[in-house]
Amino acid sequence: MHRQAIVRESRRFGRYIVVGMINTAFGYGVYALLLYVGLHYAIASLIATVLGVIFNFFTTGRIVFRNSDNGRLFRFFIVYGLVYVFNIAGLSIMASLKVDLYRAGLVMVPPAAILAYILNRRFVFGGKS
Repeated sequence: MHRQAIVRESRRFGRYIVVGMINTAFGYGVYALLLYVGLHYAIASLIATVLGVIFNFFTTGRIVFRNSDNGRLFRFFIVYGLVYVFNIAGLSIMASLKVDLYRAGLVMVPPAAILAYILNRRFVFGGKS
């Protein structure tokens, strides 16, 4: 990879981290609120994921990847469907180990975020900055 490409990728990943913090606060806030009102963690995660995907599509596409093509929304949903399955698997494992579900949700944030970045870069936004 050339130096210019490395710098471009580093900047994009930096934008992803900043935007991701906003998106994560939104998604985790919805998840925690829904757990608090008594929903099962899988349902809480599903609702938080769906609402988060809609919010994330616009912030991630426009700010991180500099792409506002709304035609990519379907692929974005597919990526987050995969991330949801990954997240539920992790939550399920931790629930079986009696890990507090609020903590389990936080533990799953970094690996899910990395997976989402890789899949979005590769399959949704095509790696362009």
